Amino acid sequence: FKVWAKPFFDKGKTWNFTALERHIFFDKTGKIAWFDELLNTQMKICRSSGVLVKVGKEWKIQHYVLSMTVPNDEVDAAIKIKAPIEDVLIAELQKK
Repeated sequence: FKVWAKPFFDKGKTWNFTALERHIFFDKTGKIAWFDELLNTQMKICRSSGVLVKVGKEWKIQHYVLSMTVPNDEVDAAIKIKAPIEDVLIAELQKK
């Protein structure tokens, strides 16, 4: 990820996500954490979630998901936009 993202950071064309709401949970050992959050982004509200593991004194991301939110009343409109692109992808993936 760092290799992929570096050119964007070098050009100053990166993203700026600000947490609107965040929930963090820890296992009993304190070495595994998981979270979910709402973010204010250039894509408007997004939701992210992830799992981290403490290795020594550092937290390492083991799993991360970022999703755009779609209001329920706008789902049909979003599907109309996505369908032509994703129908092709679905067909390709179903062949495997």
